[in-house]
Amino acid sequence: MMLKKLRQLVSPLAVEQRSVQLIGKAITYTLKRSNKRRSIGLRIDDRGLTVNVPLRASEKWLHSVLQEKAPWVIDKLENWQANKPAPPQWVDGETILYRGETFTLRIVPSLFDTPPQLQGTQLIVHVSKADNPAAIEKIIMHWYRREALQLFTECVGHFAPLMNVAPREIKLSAARTQWGSCTARGNVRLNWQLIKMPLHLIDYVVVHELAHLVEMNHSTAFWRVVESVCPEYAKLRGELRRWSATTGE
Repeated sequence: MMLKKLRQLVSPLAVEQRSVQLIGKAITYTLKRSNKRRSIGLRIDDRGLTVNVPLRASEKWLHSVLQEKAPWVIDKLENWQANKPAPPQWVDGETILYRGETFTLRIVPSLFDTPPQLQGTQLIVHVSKADNPAAIEKIIMHWYRREALQLFTECVGHFAPLMNVAPREIKLSAARTQWGSCTARGNVRLNWQLIKMPLHLIDYVVVHELAHLVEMNHSTAFWRVVESVCPEYAKLRGELRRWSATTGE
């Protein structure tokens, strides 16, 4: 037991942010170690390059794979960058995503700031600083988070009894690499940006995290729990990846 604890203490970090020179270009990437992996895998998405390696993978092995795959990595990263959607400008006429639909942002100068309101295909925002994009962004971000927490709480309230689980707490997260997480203590965190997605994808992420209250892994047993209330989970996983790639979230 003591030896096992000692090994855990000296184990490499499970997740690291690194950089490497590939074909003369400095590339930043996320390194993830897992004792379940037997090979090195590379993934490129809107968050950049992620390298998944076995827990005890050597630096020499990692370096050789990165150099071997360098042309592929550079090509894929450049394609992602070229197709990446432009960030919102937070001005009148901008497009806003909410629950899988697009709305037109309408800025209305006012003496006071008021919470945004959806009217038809428009999101109406009364602001005292109509010429200040940062102030407009702050108001909309607050609205997004408020809407997200309310919707996520409703989703959890619906699915938790069906799965016979009782999460201890529901919180918002702003993680760059995760749509959700769940701790052994029953704390569920859901990325607030999910509020931009269609409801059926939000439901899937909620079910996924609640399933961890039964199985704290991604074993066959875990996916059976997910499937019990979400039979089309495999299809939804693919749709979630495609939706993320299209929107750049």
